[in-house]
Amino acid sequence: MIATSATDAVLRPLRHRSFRNLALGRMMTHCANSMAPVVLAFAVLDMTGSAIDVGLVVGARSVANILLVLFGGVLADRLPKALILQGSSLAAAAVQIAVAVVLLTGAGSLSALVVLSVVNGAVAAVSMPASASLTPQTVPQEDLRPANAVTRMGVNTGMIVGASLGGLLTALFSPGWGIVANAVGFAAAALAYHGVRVTQAASGAAVPNRPLHELREGWKEFTSRSWLWVVVLQFFVVNAVSAGGIQVLGPTIANSTYGRTAWGLVLATQMAGALIGGFLVARSRARHALRIGVAVVALDALPLLALADTAPLVLLMTAMFVNGLALEQFGVAWDLSLQENVPADRLSRVYSYDMLGSILALPIGEITAGGLAERFGNHTTLLGGVCLVVTVTGLALCNKQVRSLTTGTGRVATEALVTPPPEDKAPGSVPEPAPVPTTEATSSQNPAR
Repeated sequence: MIATSATDAVLRPLRHRSFRNLALGRMMTHCANSMAPVVLAFAVLDMTGSAIDVGLVVGARSVANILLVLFGGVLADRLPKALILQGSSLAAAAVQIAVAVVLLTGAGSLSALVVLSVVNGAVAAVSMPASASLTPQTVPQEDLRPANAVTRMGVNTGMIVGASLGGLLTALFSPGWGIVANAVGFAAAALAYHGVRVTQAASGAAVPNRPLHELREGWKEFTSRSWLWVVVLQFFVVNAVSAGGIQVLGPTIANSTYGRTAWGLVLATQMAGALIGGFLVARSRARHALRIGVAVVALDALPLLALADTAPLVLLMTAMFVNGLALEQFGVAWDLSLQENVPADRLSRVYSYDMLGSILALPIGEITAGGLAERFGNHTTLLGGVCLVVTVTGLALCNKQVRSLTTGTGRVATEALVTPPPEDKAPGSVPEPAPVPTTEATSSQNPAR
């Protein structure tokens, strides 16, 4: 009875139709996206055999993300977020079809793959802030923690399937067919996003303002909280190391040792750990969730250690599983911290600065990893990454706000939440009263300060 009740509490947000569609759309989007790095990496290796070229193609997408993600944040605070997600998913599907044609016809070149990766990254940048900030507008406040966990469990399920299919389709057929599967996933995501319905005020639509002024407002919100920018700086380093170690050196090492199918399973194992971690964190009532989440980021070093020594496949998979389990604790804590402490009308812009800081180092890691490995060797390069991850995590924990910020207190940032109408719930469910808006958690009253 207790276990059943706990499960019901975790899955309670799924009673809301708009949330179900949003979670499904994000799952399909990440399924397609998780295939892309795996498939493209092996496509480039088939074409040139160079780890440096792998970094160029994968890094091109990240460069486009960096250039346009702030613009995506401004759009998401101006326009209906669901509409942005639909359009970007359809555009991504069209781009992936073009990539598939290039690969399947054999008429492609490295430069063509780079250009298409840039376009794909631009489309993703427009949708990222809208996707991240829409969750609190589809569920009532009391369901926010499990809603974030369920969303991330869906995302990780999609990534498990995507990573597995990426390696499997590449091994059994060709990289081109893996990209076709990407396109199908994006089209399915667009269909799911079409079912997301929130009120006009919740969708973020507002009287247009000057874009630069709106960006300055978002920057002011971002810099006023040291816990926010300290963690973003932490992930600037962590993401650079992981991008180079896992996305570039990982396939290169696997291509000559574990095999392509095995590498897809390794990535899927990490996502399986994250899936289980999401279920556990949804039931958590930890008040200092951010402190715990930031600390366990140090476990990002485990897969890098295993790859550095070309550990047995079982050991590598175990390291990836533990890593996924731990990182999910951070992911839910981070989303909840932002959603409870940043005003909803500026949340997308703050998310865009968060994403900019987090992804800014991706092309650096992706593009330089191959060069560092060729000069110093995979072992030394990966061990250097281990040291950076552990050091930067320790420094982040030195920040008082990171250690003291609380979540799950029932306080919500101004205008942060709306309750879906009763007809938006599954048949047979009992409508819940709308939460009372609160103005307590304004930018000048951050509970961590």
